[in-house]
Amino acid sequence: MADPHASSRPATEGHFNRSLSLTDGVLLVAGSMIGSGIFIVSADITRNVGGAGWLIAVWLLTGLMTMTAAISYGELSGMFPKAGGQYVYLKESYNKLIAFLYGWSFFAVIQTGTIAAVGVAFAKFAAYLLPSLSEDNKILRIPTGTDACNQPTYFTVSVAQVVAIGIIILLTYSNTKGLKGGKLIQKVFTSTKLLSLFGLIIAGFVMFRPEVWHANWAGAWTATKTALIDNCVPDKGFNVTAISGTVFLGGIAAAMVGSVFSSDAWNNVTFIAGEMKNPQRNIGLSLFLGTLIVTFIYVSANLVYLAVLPMDQIAHAEKDRVAVAASTQIFGDMGTKVIAIMIMVSTFGCNNGLILAGARVYYTMAQDGLFFKSAGKLNRFGVPQWALWAQCVVAAILCLSGKYGDLLDMISFVVVIFYMLTIGGIFILRRRMPNAERPYKAFGYPLLPALYIIMGLSFCLLLIWFKPQFTWPGLIIVLVGIPIYYLLRKKQPAPDAEV
Repeated sequence: MADPHASSRPATEGHFNRSLSLTDGVLLVAGSMIGSGIFIVSADITRNVGGAGWLIAVWLLTGLMTMTAAISYGELSGMFPKAGGQYVYLKESYNKLIAFLYGWSFFAVIQTGTIAAVGVAFAKFAAYLLPSLSEDNKILRIPTGTDACNQPTYFTVSVAQVVAIGIIILLTYSNTKGLKGGKLIQKVFTSTKLLSLFGLIIAGFVMFRPEVWHANWAGAWTATKTALIDNCVPDKGFNVTAISGTVFLGGIAAAMVGSVFSSDAWNNVTFIAGEMKNPQRNIGLSLFLGTLIVTFIYVSANLVYLAVLPMDQIAHAEKDRVAVAASTQIFGDMGTKVIAIMIMVSTFGCNNGLILAGARVYYTMAQDGLFFKSAGKLNRFGVPQWALWAQCVVAAILCLSGKYGDLLDMISFVVVIFYMLTIGGIFILRRRMPNAERPYKAFGYPLLPALYIIMGLSFCLLLIWFKPQFTWPGLIIVLVGIPIYYLLRKKQPAPDAEV
């Protein structure tokens, strides 16, 4: 039984404090999921599938996958209520190699790349209030060659990237001072974010435009693909072609890259299981309630877009900022500032959750001898300070690289593979450890976990077939981890019998 006074006394090195409640867990799930994606990616989804019905279907399918995975993770979180979450589940279900490859990918790009992308999104939208923060305001510009269109390319650093790094450093510093500050930031910003989104949704339906809504739904199930006539000359316009059969399935998979990214990070609450009160119960409930709330918000927000914007305006919103276009229709000229403030709140809270949770994975890896030794130590506030700063450094480098967006496209494929492996672990552990204590059993087992694996496998196979550029780079990142793993194992004084 957990010590009832654990949350009120100072932490000692090597011990987490269990001070996070169910409410904190739900807010971490929702706050980590909702960043900038819901405000942007519907444009790309629309270009890939066309009709209003398919736009909503993509979000519903993603929501179904996310919630199915979340309720399946509840069983694993009850069995292994310790810091590290998904890394621990993979280690217990398979071996240390599979777990390390996940942790390596997580550190190299999954978590750090997401932190970088969300940080830059904060700065980009802050530029609506302070134009000097714009991504177009370059402070460094170095020629690097030419691109496929024979246009000069440059390595650039913008003010937005510098601001993003500053925000990441600020939130990392805050989280090194213990859970109290990080928990307060998460609670305030996620609550504000949820209330703002609900406000936007309500206002959108109040400003409902019947003629737009009916026009959008008139051809709701006509699937089309929109692409530039000439990638090197955007001003030539777009080609819109009808798609069907396997090409349509490829379009669905390509569309889901954005929605899957927007719905990711729901598993962050499993990383902090060592700091949750009654984790056997509260982790599973946090996963279910958090993903349910976010799925409802995402589908509702897209219904609002369809209620106020014609399909072509959704597909071709300036810089894909669909929410800005919708907010302008709802709130008039002040709409841009309204949505900018909402996204700043959203991304700030999102990054706090990502930063807080991510370092716990590296801490657990270090405990297993599979990461820098210093990452396996807690400071006097009971948090993995070194791991937090290591994560900060990599995220900052990715901010400066300018490649975070490309990397995130590539890792959606890898993320789903690890989700499938983790959920497959439920079947393995049911057979290997039939008598283990399971405070919570996966709802709908074996059908729902199997359904997720089937949906995830279909998504990955379609991407391999139709969008290989979204797959092989992510796989390379994972595979680079194999020699690193064996190098680390050689340095361990007493290797065990595991692979």
